[in-house]
Amino acid sequence: MKDSELRNRAKEFALHIIAVCDHIDSRKGRSVIINQIIRSATSIGANIHEASYASSKADFINKFHISLKECVETEYWLEIMLGSDTISQENATSLLQECGIIRRMLVKSINTAKGNG
Repeated sequence: MKDSELRNRAKEFALHIIAVCDHIDSRKGRSVIINQIIRSATSIGANIHEASYASSKADFINKFHISLKECVETEYWLEIMLGSDTISQENATSLLQECGIIRRMLVKSINTAKGNG
């Protein structure tokens, strides 16, 4: 798996999250959730990008671990958005599937970098 595929997926995912959030009526008290999911979703790709310039293997692995944590947090916020009827089942399913793909790619990349697979 190429690192650029992961970077591209993470970037496209963040852009999709932003687009979905742009259509949510923040007057319904959802602005905190919207801010949180945008922060976590964009942080996934930012940390992957930053890992490209890591000062050591340990730094590289750490950046990917941060991305993984942000990915898991994003899944949580998507579940909250679905449970609060902030987004449709269709949007949630699509976004959760893509987030899961990115999560699995991150785990595989971390394991490979550690020499575990």
